[in-house]
Amino acid sequence: MNGSNFNNSSAQSRFKKYSHGSGYVSPITKTLTLIRGIPGSGKTTTAMKMGVTHIEADMFFDKNGEYCFEGGKIRDAHAWCQSQVMYHLNQNKSVVVSNSFVKIEEMKPYVEFCKKYSALLQIIECDGNYKSVHEVPDSTIEHMRRNWEQLPSNLKGYLVA
Repeated sequence: MNGSNFNNSSAQSRFKKYSHGSGYVSPITKTLTLIRGIPGSGKTTTAMKMGVTHIEADMFFDKNGEYCFEGGKIRDAHAWCQSQVMYHLNQNKSVVVSNSFVKIEEMKPYVEFCKKYSALLQIIECDGNYKSVHEVPDSTIEHMRRNWEQLPSNLKGYLVA
């Protein structure tokens, strides 16, 4: 799927422009923030500064404080991440998820969670150039760069209501 499929009229009708100090008031009290970017772009650092529940698929591979990536379990890691997000949204908590989200399609389950749990959705893109804390091979990072789908510009800075 390319990013343009996410940019349809029904999706746009669910988005409202958000700006600090705009006076926009909503009965929705929780936010799901998705932070996307390639490894080493600053996703985790940004998420940790937000002061809300932070979840990422890489946490699935944390075994007693040591990162033990197993490529064959990546789907399990994302399923775990999604289940954690649903749990915390159901507890009325704001959540930030910092995953690569290379393809726009990868964010769709989270958009559905926002509808299900009456949360606002914020999408942040990180484009820093730091060393990957998980030692992702350069070839993998380059593959992700080549496959990166841009978020439609008309959705940047919007929150799903």
